Amino acid sequence: MAERVVLAGPASEELGRSVAEKLGLPLLDAEFKVFPDGETKFTVADRVSGKGVLVVQSTHHPVDQHLFQLLLASHRLSEEGAKVTAVVPYLAYARQDKQFLPGEGVTLGVVAHMMRSVGVRRLVTVDIHSAEGLALFSFPTYSVSAIPSLVAYARESLGLKDTVVISPDFGGSKRTEAFASLYGAPFLQLSKSRDRTSGEVTVRESKLDVEGKEVVIVDDIISTGGTVNAAAQTVMKQGAKRALAICVHGLFVGSAVEILERASVKTIVSTNTVPGRFSQVDVSDAIASHLRTLEE
Repeated sequence: MAERVVLAGPASEELGRSVAEKLGLPLLDAEFKVFPDGETKFTVADRVSGKGVLVVQSTHHPVDQHLFQLLLASHRLSEEGAKVTAVVPYLAYARQDKQFLPGEGVTLGVVAHMMRSVGVRRLVTVDIHSAEGLALFSFPTYSVSAIPSLVAYARESLGLKDTVVISPDFGGSKRTEAFASLYGAPFLQLSKSRDRTSGEVTVRESKLDVEGKEVVIVDDIISTGGTVNAAAQTVMKQGAKRALAICVHGLFVGSAVEILERASVKTIVSTNTVPGRFSQVDVSDAIASHLRTLEE
């Protein structure tokens, strides 16, 4: 088995260091520099020929800068003879894994092509939006689940009683149902529709058994907050005692947090795939556990 090292990218420095610590691996001596005009430079000081390099780099905001840093580092390292595994806890563009409207590009397919072209040999991500997207990659891919870690946090830290777990749409229902099963709570699914042009989210009204209960709304991504906002309004109208939002990837774009708070969502929890105010749950154990099974 080849010697392995970890490169903790600028978007995931803390998480990358934690993964390296869990695996007992050294950190690569390398530097990313961003110039005043926004251009990026990458320099590696260590010899990497024949080594397996785990490049840990999420692609949250600024998305394209973080994606380019991942590609730039992977290209340089592969040219130096390294075997590159891209560990991308939050994989941007995963929601555009097919053509939804005529004329659209399948952006995730472009990302997959670019990764292959710069020498990435393997991709490990966390809770990709849709597992179907993995089929766009021509090299081995794996999506680690953060759901067990989120369940453990909910049990230990949220003090929930008389709980119902809700999926705000069909697309995330399997992930949310897994959360409910592990937690030991009833599972409900809402029916959501999104206008593909305007982005407006609508939840179909239906009678839910939530009166007086604490409702946990589980989703993979909270971006603008529109989906969780619609779900929270629905359950609060039907007499829920409290609405909580739990997600894997907390992007919280623009006024997302204010939107959720106006919908009476008082507790918001996300993982550290995207670092931020609500990143309470560490996924480094889940990532490291999968990486231990891999051989270079």
